Amino acid sequence: MLCQAASKMAIKVIVLDPSENCPASALAYDHMVGSFDDSATVEEFAKRCGVLTAETEHVDVATLEKLEQQGIDCEPKASTIRIIQDKYLQKVHFSRHGIPLPEFMEINNLEETKRAGELYGYPLMIKGKRLAYDGRGNAVAKSEGELSSAIDVLGGFGRGLYVEKWAPFIKELAVIVARGRDNSILCYPVVETIHKENICHIVKAPADVPWRIRKLANDVAYKAISSLEGAGVFAVELFLTRDGQILLNEVAPRPHNSGHHTIESCYTSQFEQHLRAVVGLPLGDPSMKTPAAIMYNLLGEDEGEPGFKVAHQLIARALEIPGATAHWYDKPEMRRQRKMGHITLVGPSVGVLEARQKSMLREEGYENRNEVAPRVGIVMGSDSDLPVMKDAARILNMFGVSTEVRIVSAHRTPELMYSYASSARERGIQVIIAGAGGAAHLPGMVASLTPLPVIGVPVRASTLDGIDSLLSIVQMPRGVPVATVAVNNATNAGLLAVRMLGVGDADLLARMNQYQEDTRDYVLTKAEKLRKDGWEAYLNQ
Repeated sequence: MLCQAASKMAIKVIVLDPSENCPASALAYDHMVGSFDDSATVEEFAKRCGVLTAETEHVDVATLEKLEQQGIDCEPKASTIRIIQDKYLQKVHFSRHGIPLPEFMEINNLEETKRAGELYGYPLMIKGKRLAYDGRGNAVAKSEGELSSAIDVLGGFGRGLYVEKWAPFIKELAVIVARGRDNSILCYPVVETIHKENICHIVKAPADVPWRIRKLANDVAYKAISSLEGAGVFAVELFLTRDGQILLNEVAPRPHNSGHHTIESCYTSQFEQHLRAVVGLPLGDPSMKTPAAIMYNLLGEDEGEPGFKVAHQLIARALEIPGATAHWYDKPEMRRQRKMGHITLVGPSVGVLEARQKSMLREEGYENRNEVAPRVGIVMGSDSDLPVMKDAARILNMFGVSTEVRIVSAHRTPELMYSYASSARERGIQVIIAGAGGAAHLPGMVASLTPLPVIGVPVRASTLDGIDSLLSIVQMPRGVPVATVAVNNATNAGLLAVRMLGVGDADLLARMNQYQEDTRDYVLTKAEKLRKDGWEAYLNQ
């Protein structure tokens, strides 16, 4: 994927990989077959590079340090790789820089491990210091009696072990951070990662957490990467705890699985960004160009040919879904739980994409994968409001805006109103039009439950000619804004919704311009007819 990005930027990439048929070989400018653990091979390879970078931290750091002393440009720096490839050293480093972490300590024998269990409690996370990824090198002891077996699974104390206090997290988050040669730093939107057997399985962007948590996660990630040396893209994996803390789990000094969605969802993919950073180009815009994205890892379901068949069937189903892109890594060997590719879904909201993902996976109850998600919700307290509210629906249909029309009473079905308003954004709704007569509480109550814009339509009731409804809607308390139109004027509510959506939709904005031109021409045609025929003839037609 780095080679794919480089091909668009006139950057020549040569790769060092021990496999003759590695996935990058078909795309790279050149491929040198050899081990990146062999010092002589790496030195020979480095002589051919203007910049030397790595997409794995499990490399010979001593060789990188030697190359840097010889004037080879390594990005990120060997000092950073040395810190990160030893997870215990990584924890010590970030602790010294004031980064919030789960409590941890080094262990060298069973007695020290038992004391750690007494101090931190159980379950207790035991980790290998080096060569640990995708859950490998981690073991959980649920009691003191399980310590010995957990240590044996990890290869014993001779391997180098440490323990972490169990982090009572409710979500695992991640932030891709880019650092330029000029030490400029940009953070991508915070994502949620979901793991299957300790391997990243699904990534949701952006993470469904409050803005305060997103800012805190970005701040922790920014501070962590500021403490390291060198340019490139880094992945900062985080825990969100029940009490709202953000704890750093670990950092990867390279493009990462949690950032694969950026190829389709962001203005600058993590791969393009890494290349920009290491060669000294300005960093690109990391913001999302689509409201939401889900990345689904294609993990091997079976060995050999049966596994390939299952994966290809899933790709075929994915390509029936709007906004789906498949990436196949072309690894020559299929193994269970091996990352063989990924599928990215982009669309109006994570909720809509979750439904499409379930359809892709053929989960029960999710068959309408091509169903268009409504962008505008039209709600009213009673079916007696429908003769008025239908005008908003007709306008939106005329502009090709998908809608849903529902009866949601603030007084008779408050639970339904709460559920509708609080879930609207996640279901892909972008604007809500709420019609109400009399006390007209519905627009304001809906606006108090959603961050979406709400347009209130005062509906004329049997008394007070709708003025009571109008005054009720326009007198919302500060902090609960509701846009309002004239009594019974659902047509203008529909047009206002189109204009709101048109801010981020060029086609809709063009259609609104055409609507205004057509309205002007209609009026001018009538004016010209009146001028030519005279008022008496005009009225008698």
